[in-house]
Amino acid sequence: MHRTFWRLWTAAGLSSLADGVLKVALPLVAVGYTREPALVAGLAFAFSVPWLLFALPAGALVDRLDRRRAMLGANVLRGALVAVVAVLTAYGGGSIWALYVVALGAGTAETLYDTAAQSIVPQVVGRADLARANGRVYAVEQTANEFAGPPLAGVLVTAGVLAAFVTPVVLWAVAVAALLFVRGSYRIPRGDRPATLRADIAEGLRFLARHKVLRTFSLMVGTFNFATGATFAVLVLYAVGPGSAMGLSGPAFGLLTATTAAGGLAGSLLAETVERRLGRVRALRVSWLAGGLTVGVLAVTADPYVVGAAFFAGGAGILVSNVVMVSLRQRITPDRLLGRLTSSHRLVAWGTKSLGALAGGALAQAFGLHVVFVVMTVLAFSVVGGLFVVTEDALRAAEPAVPRHPA
Repeated sequence: MHRTFWRLWTAAGLSSLADGVLKVALPLVAVGYTREPALVAGLAFAFSVPWLLFALPAGALVDRLDRRRAMLGANVLRGALVAVVAVLTAYGGGSIWALYVVALGAGTAETLYDTAAQSIVPQVVGRADLARANGRVYAVEQTANEFAGPPLAGVLVTAGVLAAFVTPVVLWAVAVAALLFVRGSYRIPRGDRPATLRADIAEGLRFLARHKVLRTFSLMVGTFNFATGATFAVLVLYAVGPGSAMGLSGPAFGLLTATTAAGGLAGSLLAETVERRLGRVRALRVSWLAGGLTVGVLAVTADPYVVGAAFFAGGAGILVSNVVMVSLRQRITPDRLLGRLTSSHRLVAWGTKSLGALAGGALAQAFGLHVVFVVMTVLAFSVVGGLFVVTEDALRAAEPAVPRHPA
C-alpha cells in the first residue's frame, strides 16, 4: 500500500467519522425542538432515502467525472451545508426543519462520495491488492462510523449543539485536505459512448442485469439485507425492558449491538487471509453462513451472551463477504462502468433493508416477534444457494474477459 492509498484511506476514515457523528447527533439535537416520535425518527429516513432517489444518477456522474474531484465536491457540499445550519443555530435560527435539510442534503452528498470512493480504489491499487485495500478501508470506516462516531456524538451534544455541528465540518475539511494530496487524474475516458445521463444509467443497469455473477451477488445481498432489516427493526422490542425476552437495559442493548460492529472490524482485518486460505467461493460460503447467525440465533435463544457471541461471528462474516464481493466486483466490472454498477448494487441492497424493516414491523404486529425471527432466518440462510451459481469456474470465466483501465 503506497502513499496515495493511505491518503485515500485517511480521507475515508475522517469522512466516516463525520458521518457517524452527524447521524447520531441529529436525532439527539432534534429532541430539543420536538418530542414527536415521527419527526425525530424521520431524520433517519431523510438520511437514507437519497440512496433510493439518487443512487443511479450518482453512479452515472461518478463514471463521467474525475472520481477524486467528485469526492472532494461531496465533502465540501455537506461540510458547507452543516456549517450554514451551525451559524443559523448560533443566532437562534435552528429548527427541526433545518435538521431535515441537513439530513437530506448530507445523505444525497453521501451517495456521490461513497460511490466514488469505492470506484476509485481499483485505480489506486493493483488488482492483486484489492482484497487488502478494501479490508483496510472497511476497517477504518467501521471503526470510525460504528465505534467512535456514536459515543463522540453523545459527548459533543452534551457539550453543546454547536460542538456537534462544528466537529463534522472540521473532519470533512481535513478529509478534503487529505484528498488534495492524492495526485493524478481519476477520470475514465468516455470515447464515443452516448452522452445522456439516462443512457449512461440504462447501460449500467443492463450490465448488471445481464452479468450472471454480479446479478447473483446483488440478489443475495438484497435478500440478506431484507432479512436483517426486518430483524433489527423489531430487535429492541425483544431485547429491552423488564417485559422483554432478554430483559436488557438501554446501555446493555447498546453493548449488545456493538458486538456486531466489533465482529465487523475483525472480519475486515481478516478478510484477505480468509480469502487466500479458503478460496473466494469457500470464503463466501463460510462468511454467509456466519452472517446468518445474526438472525438465526434470535429464533432459538434469548440468552444475551449467546446472542452477543453470534452477533460478533455474524458481523465478522458479513464484513468478510463484503470485502470478497466488492473486490470481485471491482475486478469484473470495467472501470468506465464501476460507478454505475456500485450504485445499482447499493440501490438493491439499501432499498431492500428499508422494505425489510416495514415487513418486520407488519409481521411482528400480526404474528409476534418469534415468527419474524424464524421467517427471516430462513431467508438469511437461503442466500447461500446463490453460490451454486457463483462458482470458481464462473469467476475465472468472468475476470479475464474484462480489460482494466490503467491508473
